[in-house]
Amino acid sequence: MSYRVCVVCLGNICRSPMAEVVLRRTLAEHGLDGLVTVDSAGTGGWHQGGPMDERAAATLAEHGYDGSAHRARQFLKEWYGRVDLVLAMDRENLRALRRLAPEGADVRLFRSFDPAAPEGAEVPDPYYGGPEGFADVLEMVRAASEGLAKHLSDKLRP
Repeated sequence: MSYRVCVVCLGNICRSPMAEVVLRRTLAEHGLDGLVTVDSAGTGGWHQGGPMDERAAATLAEHGYDGSAHRARQFLKEWYGRVDLVLAMDRENLRALRRLAPEGADVRLFRSFDPAAPEGAEVPDPYYGGPEGFADVLEMVRAASEGLAKHLSDKLRP
């Protein structure tokens, strides 16, 4: 049985699907693709079933990632029974996820795994900005994904 990670933002069309795609590749590069399952969701359900934001997908594609298969989903309380680690992209979503969480659930900020990020660092929502916001998100996600891969490697390998 694999260790399960779910990355969560507000609508599951920008930040969390970008993080899902990048984290999946990073884990594979660290030899963890058979040990860890990654998915993403949003705390809101406005975009359920829809694709990733075009700007997010384009930013990923420019850097060799493929986000075309993504379909937005909403995080549900009952998922806590089948997810080991829930990673929020910002404090607002962290609060929403913790309100739903049972005692003992592992719910953290995604950037908490980036050793260079200050404590409490968030991945800002690029939705209302330009392409540079999506590029910034990609860099933040890459850094945190590397840190998370190292953490999970230590945790899951004897």
